[in-house]
Amino acid sequence: MIKRKIENQILHSLKPANVTGLFGARRTGKTVLMHEIKNKLKQNKVLLVQGDNLDVADILSSQRLSILKRFISGYDYLFIDEAQKIPNIGQSLKLLVDSIANLSIFITGSSALDLRNKTGEPLTGRSNYLYLFPIVHSELNEDYLSYKENLESKLIYGTYPRVITSKTLDGKVDVLNSIKNGYLLKDVLELDNQKDSTFIFNLLRLIAFQIGNDISYSELASNLNVNKKTIQRYLNILEKSYIIFSLPGFSRNLRKEYSKTPRYYFWDNGIRNSLISNYNTISLRDDIGKLWENYCISEKLKMATYNKTHANYYFWRTYDKQEIDLIEETSGQLNAFEFKWNANKKVKVPKAFSDAYINAKFNLVNPDNFVDYI
Repeated sequence: MIKRKIENQILHSLKPANVTGLFGARRTGKTVLMHEIKNKLKQNKVLLVQGDNLDVADILSSQRLSILKRFISGYDYLFIDEAQKIPNIGQSLKLLVDSIANLSIFITGSSALDLRNKTGEPLTGRSNYLYLFPIVHSELNEDYLSYKENLESKLIYGTYPRVITSKTLDGKVDVLNSIKNGYLLKDVLELDNQKDSTFIFNLLRLIAFQIGNDISYSELASNLNVNKKTIQRYLNILEKSYIIFSLPGFSRNLRKEYSKTPRYYFWDNGIRNSLISNYNTISLRDDIGKLWENYCISEKLKMATYNKTHANYYFWRTYDKQEIDLIEETSGQLNAFEFKWNANKKVKVPKAFSDAYINAKFNLVNPDNFVDYI
């Protein structure tokens, strides 16, 4: 059992008359974590139910207080896994926390776009939303040697829990293919009432080849034979489903700075590689720079979310192609990060950046100093 970094935050959040929501992509371990937390509450009575159980859905969507009270009678906690499956779940949860003072509720959902829309407004001020990602570096408790030995596997196969615990490379590939074909787009298709995943897979494949590069909505639309607004809408849905995330361009209105379109990254390297069907070793790849950049940036943003770091994240580049992979803005302070797989490669801060932001700190991150960076 890999102890998840967010476990203590969830336990601390489980208060009477409050709803704690845990969001994240499918197969990241939300259900396992929910059961683990239930086991930690041994001195309390916990009712754990599944949102896709039709009887449970019928009761919890009834909005009839008498039925809801009978359902949770005698329990201190109500845990609902896959709560987004339940119609009117937001109103029912509001009824429960309004009417039963000592009840604490914990829900999980694989799509923030759907579940937060259903629970957000009715529970304003009485809810706490948290996020679960694939395994982060600190959750593995690796010493430096183990980190170095396991790094290539993380860059190629990613860090989904079942991928990490799989003992063979074939097993890791099987898990990733199962996630890609059975779970990855399930929420996206349900949210948009789509049956054909081909278009979305093709869009993700195009994004997978453009990690660290500027994207053109018009070019993507032309390649997929749709309009630009369709591309933007699906990229937004894919972000809300925790498959990809975007970085905007950083600019303080210098003429040369580019900030028109964001850059996109994957929350997990393995998912990215599964989409392009490339599990080759590092020695056989020409995209190791992209893999390293994606891994470093996703790890930084995962940890920022877990640690509740109040920071903004960007990429930076100028029209004459000077660029920096990641800018972290915290309380007015800028930290710039450039990610290079080759630890022997020397990189200087771009002159346009150092001239414009004289107090910014510049950091080169490679496999040798990654642990200090994260």
